Amino acid sequence: MTTLPRPLGLPDFPWDTLAVARRTAQQHPGGICDLSVGTPVDPTPLFIREALAEASDAPGYPQVVGTSEVRDAILAWAARRNMVDVGRQGTIPTIGSKEAVAWLPALLGVSQGDIVLVPAAAYPTYDVGARLAGATAVPVDPTHPESWPDAAMVWLNSPGNPDGHVLTLPQLRSAVAWARAHGAVIASDECYAALPWSPPFIDEGVPSLLDQRVCDGDPRGLLVLYSLSKQSNLAGYRAGLLIGDPALIAAVTEVRRHAGLMVPTPVQHAMGAALVDVEHVSAQRERYRARRERLLRALPEAGLENDPESVAGLYLWVRDARGGASGRELVDRLAGLGILAAPGDFYGTAGTGHVRIALTATDERIDQAARRLEQSAGGTSAPPESSGGGE
Repeated sequence: MTTLPRPLGLPDFPWDTLAVARRTAQQHPGGICDLSVGTPVDPTPLFIREALAEASDAPGYPQVVGTSEVRDAILAWAARRNMVDVGRQGTIPTIGSKEAVAWLPALLGVSQGDIVLVPAAAYPTYDVGARLAGATAVPVDPTHPESWPDAAMVWLNSPGNPDGHVLTLPQLRSAVAWARAHGAVIASDECYAALPWSPPFIDEGVPSLLDQRVCDGDPRGLLVLYSLSKQSNLAGYRAGLLIGDPALIAAVTEVRRHAGLMVPTPVQHAMGAALVDVEHVSAQRERYRARRERLLRALPEAGLENDPESVAGLYLWVRDARGGASGRELVDRLAGLGILAAPGDFYGTAGTGHVRIALTATDERIDQAARRLEQSAGGTSAPPESSGGGE
């Protein structure tokens, strides 16, 4: 007799392992500064909430392919990033980006025996998506395609989570050339593209896989994922998108229609409003820039340093400046200061020795965390700080 459920071979959920560190951080007299999960804390812009309300009378089923409004808004957003024009048939809204990451290999027909390449330091859901499709994820250096094994699919992530690394135009061109020589699909997760911090990207923008200069105007075999969670504080809306090769989009859409994977109509309308407005994106980027600079100034006082190649995105990729502490030891050290961070090994063996520190906390919590780092003298707990009116 068949007994269900059967194990799916998924890894342990990594955040469960932070329970002890979380309890330690919560015991700090000044309260916890939770910089572990990158969940937005700033208000959703009013004009987006108003757009959601405008479309709230939605008695019918939403369109899986997306409304004309949201698809045109996706194309307008893509044009600002110098992406090749794929037309409406090359776009589709998704239920956030994590859903798309987890199910894209299966939706494309990746199956048992296939190889899916993922960055060596990577968002864990790339590996989960490969497992759900019955395939095997293999970590690789995303900057050296010449070293990659044969594969059905490749995940790129630029700017990278957790490390904030950005792939350059030549590096992206090399990846495309490799994929076309091997008959592989490339999916590029670019959900942090609105958050560049260093030249040349702060001036020129983060290059996309679908940039005209990368793909020579040919989107075949290429897909880009994006999320409005970071740029617009829409994590609670589950508002993401997929854009690229119309043939691949058509295959994904057909399965999504059968599975009922559809973005609610009010959310699609809100997405349309958010994607065409650049001012609120710039304002949110400025908030994160100020928080990032505040933490960066504090790191040396605690004997920590940020990866110099961490030049974009929502996180600092931090290690012991003396090189002696493991990521888990750093997590414990920070927890003693009331600061919760994520150990680098959450993101693969390439993350050993690092911790990921998120910028997604209020200005008050970021400042409190920075003050504790500055007072720590390399790792001892700081005395309780004044509340500053926020505690």
